[in-house]
Amino acid sequence: MNSFGRIFRVHIFGESHGSTIGITIDGCPPGIALSPADFIADLERRKPGAKGTTPRKEDDRPEVVSGCHNGYTTGAPLTILFHNKNVRSKDYADLKDTPRPGHADFVASQRFMGYNDPRGGGHFSGRLTVALVAAGVVAKKILIPVNITAALIEAGGMTDIQDAVSKALEEGDSIGGLVECRAENIPVGWGEPFFDSAESVISHLAFAVPAIKGIEFGSGFRAATMRGSEHNDPIVDSSGKTATNHAGGITGGLTNGNALIFRVAVKPTSSISKKQTSLNIQTNKMATLEVAGRHDACIALRVPVVIEAITAMALADLKLLARS
Repeated sequence: MNSFGRIFRVHIFGESHGSTIGITIDGCPPGIALSPADFIADLERRKPGAKGTTPRKEDDRPEVVSGCHNGYTTGAPLTILFHNKNVRSKDYADLKDTPRPGHADFVASQRFMGYNDPRGGGHFSGRLTVALVAAGVVAKKILIPVNITAALIEAGGMTDIQDAVSKALEEGDSIGGLVECRAENIPVGWGEPFFDSAESVISHLAFAVPAIKGIEFGSGFRAATMRGSEHNDPIVDSSGKTATNHAGGITGGLTNGNALIFRVAVKPTSSISKKQTSLNIQTNKMATLEVAGRHDACIALRVPVVIEAITAMALADLKLLARS
C-alpha cells in the first residue's frame, strides 16, 4: 500500500498537481528537537535549478501539523504537509488517451479503472519524493551519530555529468545516472537474517523512489566474477572492522560495523521533447506523442538527497527494532 516500516512507520499521500503532498510518521520517538528550519537544507538539495532539471518551482515549505509541540516531537503521529502552487495541469490533457511510453500513465489507468489523477503523473510522480526527504530529515535525527551521504557519480554513462546533461538537452532527450550512497558509524547487528535483512529493507524503500531500476551493495554484481579469496573481507579488530569492504557493510543481513555502501541505477526520465509513438487507448491506433509540460532531462541530479532519506528511514526503523 502506501505505508512502510514496523516501528518508524511512514504513510505517504498526495498527487503531483493535487492541493497537498505529505507524509505521516508513526512511531517517531518523543523529545526530538524539530523545527521547519531543520528541513530546509535537504529540501533545497532536492529542488530543481541546476542545468537539466525541471523549470517547475515550488516553495516546498514544510508545514508540521501534528506530532510536534514547543519545538519537540511528542510521540504522537508526526504529519508534514507541502502545498502545490506552481501547477500547469493542461499540459497533461492528452495523456489520458495517449499514455507516455515508460511512464505509469497506462498501468495506473488500468489498475484504478480510469479514476486515477493523471495530472503530472498523479500519485506516481517524482514530486512526492519531497515527502520522502522530509521523513529522511526526521530519521537522520534519530540516527545521530550515523552520517549518510549520497552523490551522483555517473550520468548517461559518463563521469563528466555536465557534458552528459548538455548533450541530452541538445538532443531533446533524457539520461539516467548512477547514485552512490555511504553511511558511516552504524553499529554491528542491525537487521535480520532473512526477510528483513538490512539490504532487503533498504532495497524495498529504494524501489519506492520513482525511476530507480537497480541496486547493488559493496562490490555488487562484480562479486559474480570474483573468487572467494578476493571477495572475503578479513576482520582486523574486535569492532568488526575489515581490511576490505566488498560486502558493503552488511553480512548475513546484519550491519557489520563497516561503512554501508550501495549504488542505485536511475532510469532516464520518460517525458522527453522528442516525438514518440504510443497507443491511443480510445481509438486503439498508434499515435504520435509530443510531451508538453516541464520535466527533468536528468532526474538523477536530484536523486542523491532522496536516497539519503530512504536510507535514513530504513536505518531508523532497524535501529528502533534493535533497541526494542
